Amino acid sequence: MIHDLRLIPPCRSMINSRTPFVFSLLALSLYVLVGTGSLVGAGPPVRAQASEDDPALNLTVGTVGLSIGDSRRTTGLRLNFRDRRLERVTGVNLTLWRPYDETASVVNGVALGLPLTGGGRLRGVGLGAGLSAQTSIRGVALAPVGVGSGDDLTGVAVGGLGVGAGGRVTGLVVGGLGAGAGDRAAGIVVGGLGAGTGGSARGLFLGGLGAGAGENATGLFAGGLGAGAGGDAAGVLVSLGGAGAGEDVGGLLVGGLAAGAGGDATGLLVGGLGAGAGERLTGLGVGGIGLGGGDAMTGVFLAGGALGSSRLTGLSVAGGYVRVEDGPLRGASVSAYNDIRGPQRGLTVGLYNYARELRGVQLGLLNVARNNPAWARILPVVNFHL
Repeated sequence: MIHDLRLIPPCRSMINSRTPFVFSLLALSLYVLVGTGSLVGAGPPVRAQASEDDPALNLTVGTVGLSIGDSRRTTGLRLNFRDRRLERVTGVNLTLWRPYDETASVVNGVALGLPLTGGGRLRGVGLGAGLSAQTSIRGVALAPVGVGSGDDLTGVAVGGLGVGAGGRVTGLVVGGLGAGAGDRAAGIVVGGLGAGTGGSARGLFLGGLGAGAGENATGLFAGGLGAGAGGDAAGVLVSLGGAGAGEDVGGLLVGGLAAGAGGDATGLLVGGLGAGAGERLTGLGVGGIGLGGGDAMTGVFLAGGALGSSRLTGLSVAGGYVRVEDGPLRGASVSAYNDIRGPQRGLTVGLYNYARELRGVQLGLLNVARNNPAWARILPVVNFHL
């Protein structure tokens, strides 16, 4: 027998609650069919009630079943317009709008927003035009507008405009405009304009304009205008503009305009205009105009204009000028002007060759060896001191 709905306290409380009309109508129908028990056989009692403390219609056994409204805990299916009191859902949480306050609520399973949803922590699958979590997201998050986490994000996240986390990112992250993490990131991070982290980064980072890390970077980083790291970089950094690291670099560094490291650089450095290292440069270095290593350069170096270092070991070729400030030249240097202001241990070939202390051979139009006898200090074609 169906009771007069005006006399059923749960229904009267629900009708006066903040539950939207569509959910209220659905809840009334379900209550009539299930809550009165007229069509239910023997079995565990089903809780079907709504109160000011828990303004929802809960068709559940304990907390397992269907909950319609702003219930606190549900295992199963939970339907609500906008969450305010949610503590935990294990199953599916369907909302029409993001929470009033993304507090410590937890969704384990599926968070579905039509169009928006969110929570404190999301574990599983998140779908909606916009998706956000105050604490963390773990699983798969897809949103045409954007995905955001106040702390960590782990798994797969795709946002039409952007994807970001205030803490760490681990997995695959793709943002139409940008993607990044406030702390560390590991995996694949792709941003239409930029991809990066405030901390260290490890993996593949691609940004239409820039890609990089505020601290150390390990892996492949490619950016249209820039790719780099505030700390050390190891791997491949490629950019049409500039590529570099604030400290040491190991691997391949290619910049359409410039490539460099604030500390040591080991590997291959190529800069369209210039390339260099603030301290030591070891390996192969190429600079369209200039190339330099502050403390020492060891390897093979090519520059269209000039190159220089305090110490130079290996083969150096420059179109205009090679300068060794105070350390030795060990190897060979070919340039229009070779300016060796310390010991020369090897060969220089150029139009004008100068050595403060020659222990090798000079070949050029004019050759100066300051440590030779007076008659041999300045000679054309060839000069030597063995």
